[in-house]
Amino acid sequence: MECTAYLDEYEKLVFRMNTPRVVIDNAVCSTATLVKVDSARRHGILLDAVQVLTDLNLSIKKAYISSDGRWFMDVFHVTDQNGNKLTDESVINYIEQSLGTIHFGSSNCIKGLTALELTGTDRVGLLSEVFAVLADLQCNVVESKVWTHNGRIASLIYVKDCDSGCPIEDSQKIDRIEARLRNVLKGDNDIRSAKTSVSMAVTHTERRLHQMMFADRDYDRKPVLQLCTDSPVITVQNWAERGYSIVNIQCKDRAKLLFDVVCTLTDMDYVVFHATIKTSGDRGYMEFYIRHTDGTPISSEPERQRVIQCLQAAVQRRASEGVRLELCTEDRQGLLAYVTRTFRENGLNVTRAEISTTMDKALNVFYVTDAVGNPADPKTIESVRQKIGLSNLKVKELPLIYHPKEEGEEQQGVGGVGGAVLFSLGSLVRRNLYNLGLIRSHS
Repeated sequence: MECTAYLDEYEKLVFRMNTPRVVIDNAVCSTATLVKVDSARRHGILLDAVQVLTDLNLSIKKAYISSDGRWFMDVFHVTDQNGNKLTDESVINYIEQSLGTIHFGSSNCIKGLTALELTGTDRVGLLSEVFAVLADLQCNVVESKVWTHNGRIASLIYVKDCDSGCPIEDSQKIDRIEARLRNVLKGDNDIRSAKTSVSMAVTHTERRLHQMMFADRDYDRKPVLQLCTDSPVITVQNWAERGYSIVNIQCKDRAKLLFDVVCTLTDMDYVVFHATIKTSGDRGYMEFYIRHTDGTPISSEPERQRVIQCLQAAVQRRASEGVRLELCTEDRQGLLAYVTRTFRENGLNVTRAEISTTMDKALNVFYVTDAVGNPADPKTIESVRQKIGLSNLKVKELPLIYHPKEEGEEQQGVGGVGGAVLFSLGSLVRRNLYNLGLIRSHS
């Protein structure tokens, strides 16, 4: 009896130790809501926390991350897309509940759908061929995300059977889908690297897209056209005294930037022990103190260069190149095949796409350029809109991230990229603990 009571108390202690403590504070900062998380540390927990916030389309203006032994402590300064503090109680409660369970892992599996994974060489009109095949095979596209980078394409497409409305489970039909899509992806010159696969679930769509492009080695390929003029500046240095590798990143700020970077570091099996993230104007500055999962720092020049390449790719994959077109209309079979075929026939190339359906309504976003990667001719865009429907297809400005000006804000990055300052670990940890509200200032 006593043994059982001891076990119960032990289980309660373990649960309390492993259950994150989440505090959401609107009083401390005048321009942002503070989200504080304290938890037992495990590999990937930082990514899970950032994922919760970015999946709600929140902007992370600042962040301080620190690991003390086996404990993980961080604070995020967040706003909504309009730069406002969080006031919606349902959103605040969702954040508290979601972050409170991140110790047990998180996912956004889309149930009841079949997931198609495609990677290959990008070309004008490829998407129209893919969607035409799916329409011909009676596959209804419910959701999809498409990324392109360095001449490569990765896409996750969630489908269901047009007739039954159920996931596609017939093995023969799945084989036909894979074979035909593989032929489309191969084209005339991509026999080896084109890949297709079918599954019933994917953990997190955007994380999976990063993994697919990483496996495809997009970071190691040279783009045919250099579309992105604002390349990220990334340095990696070792701090041998403390056994850390220090990663500094300066780049243009955008939505989900921190998620993309942390996702890549996590999937490359690096652990973030300390980090400082800051935005200033339209720039983002990030500094990470990392080690391998076995506790060692980066050990060679080829590895250092690979980390830089992979992080550059992570920042650039989601960069929005081209004109943003939003399609909102009644969903119907073959809609995507028709729309993307119209793009192709007018010489437009899709650089990124987000497809979704809600209550029989198609809500799709496309980023398009001309066939060689230059800005699309406004006359061509207008012609396409005439064919698809002026009220259905609208040109939208790229969504801007709200950047409030802070008093006395410095215009330089954290740690100074290009000559990274090796902070003393003591001052870094003290600063992070102060920002986490765990110690008081001595001033």
